[in-house]
Amino acid sequence: MSLTEDKFEASEILPDAVDGHFLLRLAPEPLKPFVQLARLDRPIGWWLLLLPCWESGVLAAAALGGPPDIKQLGLFFVGAVAMRGAGSTYNDLVDRKIDAKVERTRNRPLASGRVSPPAAIIFLVALCLVGLFVLLSFNGLTIALALASPLIVLLYPFAKRFTSWPQAILGCAFAYGGLLGWTARADSFGWPALLLYLSAIFWTIGYDTIYALQDVKDDVRAGVLSTARLFGSRVKIAVGALYAISAICAEAAVAAAHLGILAQLGVAAFTAHLAWQTIQLHDDLPTAQALRLFRANRDAGLLLFAGLLAQSLLASFHS
Repeated sequence: MSLTEDKFEASEILPDAVDGHFLLRLAPEPLKPFVQLARLDRPIGWWLLLLPCWESGVLAAAALGGPPDIKQLGLFFVGAVAMRGAGSTYNDLVDRKIDAKVERTRNRPLASGRVSPPAAIIFLVALCLVGLFVLLSFNGLTIALALASPLIVLLYPFAKRFTSWPQAILGCAFAYGGLLGWTARADSFGWPALLLYLSAIFWTIGYDTIYALQDVKDDVRAGVLSTARLFGSRVKIAVGALYAISAICAEAAVAAAHLGILAQLGVAAFTAHLAWQTIQLHDDLPTAQALRLFRANRDAGLLLFAGLLAQSLLASFHS
């Protein structure tokens, strides 16, 4: 793998990375750009990919009256980290010329030349093989369903070139675990899974709009489209509406699965967190605050997951 041999400088730490992330401190110098390429120094990405999987898995467990499958939750964790890394690598390969024009992304490994495209392709294949190994551990329905998702992922980097709704394409990809968690646990399809998937799609569009607020000025210069640009001064109302639809769909999923008060409390906490985010929004949000609100969505998703998990544990106790 061909890399430039320059020492890893402080200036190469990306602005949305976690300060002092242990992987960047401990990784050998030649591997640090690959840590960045896979977004391992920015764990919020794999958290947001993982949470719909976990939520759907424990939703199915609660509906079936059994305990959560810890092995499956662990496999989803490994798969989410690997596939988030693969998706990010692919995205950066496609967008490396655009990234070089945007202040926040110009130091990314491919845009800055610290990783060559051939090296990134080898890395991408390796991550995909990890994801495939995880996928083959699930039942046939889940494998078949998951094999359709790369079509969405392949489209996403190009979406910002022809539509103001690339966040919707991202939502369809990032929310896909809302289907897979259910089928992995239940080995069948159900309405609660579809409703949770829809909830996660609208949630993703909302939080990625917040994320895109960091780049609006650069996106205008680079000719990149986004919901942040589309909504403009109406971003607070628009994100609030998206979050409201997400909360309604989450409640509908819980109702369709005939779950009880603990799951309802999870939905209520999730809804309250989204409302708290919306209150703080405006179209000229400082970059640091936009990033903080975006990252806070890990906690929003964990609140919903905690309610569903508690309900599944209670259901298994009474079964």
